[in-house]
Amino acid sequence: MLSDATLAHGERALQALLGVDALYRAESGDDVGLCVLNLDTEGRYVPTSYADYDEAATAWRELGRAAAGLPEPDRRVYYEQLAASTLAFLDWRRTGLPFREQLTGFLHVPATPASDAELDALEGEIHTLLGRMGLHGDLRHRAAAWEERVQVPPEAVPEVCDAYLSEAWARTEDRLLAIPAEPSDGMRVEPVTGVPYNARCDYLARTVQLNVDPVLTRPGLKHLAVHEGCPGHYVQFKLRETGARAGTAPADVLVSVVNTASSSVFEGIADTGLEMLDWIDTDDDRVQALVNRHRAGIGTGAAWRLHALGRPETEVAEWLRGRSLLGGEGWVANRMAFIAAPARAVLIWSYWWGERTVAPAWRAVPGDRRADFLRFLHGRMHSNDSVGMFS
Repeated sequence: MLSDATLAHGERALQALLGVDALYRAESGDDVGLCVLNLDTEGRYVPTSYADYDEAATAWRELGRAAAGLPEPDRRVYYEQLAASTLAFLDWRRTGLPFREQLTGFLHVPATPASDAELDALEGEIHTLLGRMGLHGDLRHRAAAWEERVQVPPEAVPEVCDAYLSEAWARTEDRLLAIPAEPSDGMRVEPVTGVPYNARCDYLARTVQLNVDPVLTRPGLKHLAVHEGCPGHYVQFKLRETGARAGTAPADVLVSVVNTASSSVFEGIADTGLEMLDWIDTDDDRVQALVNRHRAGIGTGAAWRLHALGRPETEVAEWLRGRSLLGGEGWVANRMAFIAAPARAVLIWSYWWGERTVAPAWRAVPGDRRADFLRFLHGRMHSNDSVGMFS
């Protein structure tokens, strides 16, 4: 159980986040906002009213100082980093912030893209694994042959993905935890086109908006079902909503915030889902896992070239096209649209850092403590530093 002081701090943090979100939406015209999801659908928590970004910054500096006095070590770390992230966001809106400082300030990750050595190593692993699966030629030929073997036509995507969503629900309840809802409450697939993402969990509508512009595969859809559904984003939101209403989780779990200390862990929990379910059971799954890491890595490389080095979009798109292995032009187009938006550009790093942060923390917990770890993971917000502080 969390202390009363921490629960009270969570309420203040939630109202202050909603206040910054209101300021940002009014100033920028960005109707997606900083708080991209608010589970407080009853309007129980009123946004703090700020006259301007300066007043908001004064309030967040005080929240950061107050976090240092919280009794739980992981809460001190997280809420101090949340304050630092929000102050960096306010600086970006007031005076601008170089891209490198957005990475360190918003997400608390190193201001570097995935290195060529890291990308080359991943490509080498993919090449070797595809070879063991009987595919020949250079990496691009092997990847193309594998993609053709496991491809799902767009018209079949909803049926295939809905089946994976149902199986993921059952495996989550069998292996991890009881979901506080009936299966009928779960997510359903809505195919979309022309959007700047691969898939998006619209929790309030209970739909996974799945981009069918890229070439899609069975192992890719399995990964997306777990990431967006169970034990990924749907379970994250469901447990956060349930915990906040029961008074066992701080109120700030009710909002999903971009460009903040929790971004990498949010994606990392979803990307570690297949491992948590012990559902990486074929070579196709193993190829997909490597491809996911490779895609996150080249995403950081493309965003770095565009925003830190100032390279033209056409040049960056050509680099991304040359480095990508799967998905076709639809995947390149949605990645470019994702990283081109200034308000979302650094978020690609949350995929690069997410799994590599959450998966080691999961593996370090003994089997008989994992139920407690899941309560720790879902019952409070986490940064890359706090997620490993379970004991």
